[in-house]
Amino acid sequence: MMRWKPGDRREPVDSMVRVDQAGEFGAVRIYAGQLAIMGDRTPAARSIAGMANQEERHRAFFDAMIAKRGVRPTVLQPFWYHAGFALGAVTATIGPEAAMACTAAVETEIDAHYQAQLDALGDSDPELSEAVARFREEELEHRDTALEQGAENAPAYPVLAGLIRLGCKAAIAISKHI
Repeated sequence: MMRWKPGDRREPVDSMVRVDQAGEFGAVRIYAGQLAIMGDRTPAARSIAGMANQEERHRAFFDAMIAKRGVRPTVLQPFWYHAGFALGAVTATIGPEAAMACTAAVETEIDAHYQAQLDALGDSDPELSEAVARFREEELEHRDTALEQGAENAPAYPVLAGLIRLGCKAAIAISKHI
């Protein structure tokens, strides 16, 4: 198992677990906000519900890993609870394409985030690497589904996606540390 030491440029494994749990928690909340607005009657809502189920499984894995490894979760969890739900509700209120734009933007950032973790881990933590690789593939499927279902047709897509991606980058950076 990779252990961080002062002066290391690599991200400590505890930080990886913390930020991944926070991210999956946030994704669950985004989808909860979207489904609260959209219900379950439209094709987009049914796709979102399927993605939400996968995100819940990812979150449960990281919840268990936090407990097993004694990792302190982010203190921002209450904030992510409300912020994730609000982001989901706002994008769903704009419309199904905006909800899908949210998914495409979030998953684009998660792809890069998970790939960076896989590069840093190498073969030092097989349990974490295997989960991150598997979850990354599912996140890419979510992104592709969102694009297929009209994400790029959302009003002001470049601006909306850019703001969401910027928010994701900030959430990742902050949740690694606090």
